[in-house]
Amino acid sequence: MSASEMTRRVFSGAVAAAGFCFAQDGWIDLFDGQSLRGWRPSENKSSWKVVGGQLLADGPRSHLFYDGPVREAGFKNFELEVEALAHPAANSGIYFHTAYQETGYPRKGFEVQINNTATGEGGYRERKKTGSLYGVRNVYKQLVADDDWFKIHIAVRGKNIQVRLNGILLVDFTEFTPPFIAAGNERERFLDRGTFALQGHDPGSKVRFRRIRVRPLPDDVSTPGPASAAADALQQDIITLGARNIPLVDYHVHLKAGLTLDQALAKSRRDGIQHGIAINCGQGFPVQDDDSARRFVDEMKGQPVFLAMQAEGREWTRMFSRRAAALFDYVFSDSMTWTDNRGRRMRLWIPEEVGTIPNPREFMDTLVERTIGILENEPVDIYVNPTFLPKPLDGNYDTLWTDERMKKVAGAAARNSVAIEINDRFKLPSAAFLRVAKEEGCKFALGTNNGGPADLGRCEYGIRMTSELKLSWQDFFVPGAWGPKAVERKPGALRA
Repeated sequence: MSASEMTRRVFSGAVAAAGFCFAQDGWIDLFDGQSLRGWRPSENKSSWKVVGGQLLADGPRSHLFYDGPVREAGFKNFELEVEALAHPAANSGIYFHTAYQETGYPRKGFEVQINNTATGEGGYRERKKTGSLYGVRNVYKQLVADDDWFKIHIAVRGKNIQVRLNGILLVDFTEFTPPFIAAGNERERFLDRGTFALQGHDPGSKVRFRRIRVRPLPDDVSTPGPASAAADALQQDIITLGARNIPLVDYHVHLKAGLTLDQALAKSRRDGIQHGIAINCGQGFPVQDDDSARRFVDEMKGQPVFLAMQAEGREWTRMFSRRAAALFDYVFSDSMTWTDNRGRRMRLWIPEEVGTIPNPREFMDTLVERTIGILENEPVDIYVNPTFLPKPLDGNYDTLWTDERMKKVAGAAARNSVAIEINDRFKLPSAAFLRVAKEEGCKFALGTNNGGPADLGRCEYGIRMTSELKLSWQDFFVPGAWGPKAVERKPGALRA
């Protein structure tokens, strides 16, 4: 018998003697289904109970720390699987590399979020959903339903953390060297060694756990993938903004010019920016009726992305039903396609259709009028490519977009609860327009409008404007967070 096999047998025997199951494949159950043996609750200890073979968090704030015999409750590299069920409005989490503390939220280690429909407390609105590596790599779309069992798988190998939700890889984060921790973050979020903990967040957060098991890995396991490096300035901004609850979502991503969904997802995980995948819907575009809209939504079912209907041209309201548009997480449109006062339909990015513009003032007044008409009458959630001008005029952007014109457009957006996109591709709208929009009470959304894989960036312009204008999480759009979707607010805008 080899020394490693002898060690394994001695270790498994000790674990079994303590009342835990050691499986042949290396997995060890940490919860025996009958008691809190091996676990230590913090404050409000009565918030934890075992009911019907399940571990129940129900009561005032308390954290349940593993302090059993497995690895003497000190884990460096490991795989952890937790099966959980969150009741409506429940907030919870799974901590690792943490340490026992009697009161408050654990300051050491990382948390994987459990939150499907909890909205926050007081004036705070929680945006981070189940599967988030809290404050480091956030997920903003709800992917599992309340009252349904789900499985979270956490793997730590070297400097890499992976989080899977029901088998779907949501987080693939390699810690920077040196670790970057957002300023003002009271938690010690860096990879080290420690135990696990479950969170009972508040009296309204009722969560059940039915299986908790770990597979310890050797301390010298290497980091998968590229070697870690120092965080660049933009990545530092991404982590800092995410820790401040600002939803880092690129709501305007196209799978075009060879960009695949797998590539987009890998980039999303790498950058820490979730994606909203948009499909062009309208006259002359890939989706022109309800059936093709439904096919796209069906093809994307279960993917960890938001789904967007990009409503093209002004004909789209007659082409799609309310029911089909409601399949998407949100609808967006722009004012780049419209018909002028002489009956000429123009797409502003095509010079041949725009032609010469003998009277820029008339053109601008018509553009503003058409834009307000879109915001007032069409069921859109985000106004994208905002303030775009055709080539003959874009050199005079600051002159043509007067304060009066900016206020008219921003005011219409605010009145109709339409968010303003901060567009990375065109670097639009200007900082001046964004200031006006903020004063008018508009919400904002990050968006790229990429033409393929080469120009899908990291929302650099939007992140810069967020810092320059001192935008907070309250200033940002999140689908469903600010009330009904536009198709529900304006049911008569589309056919039934």
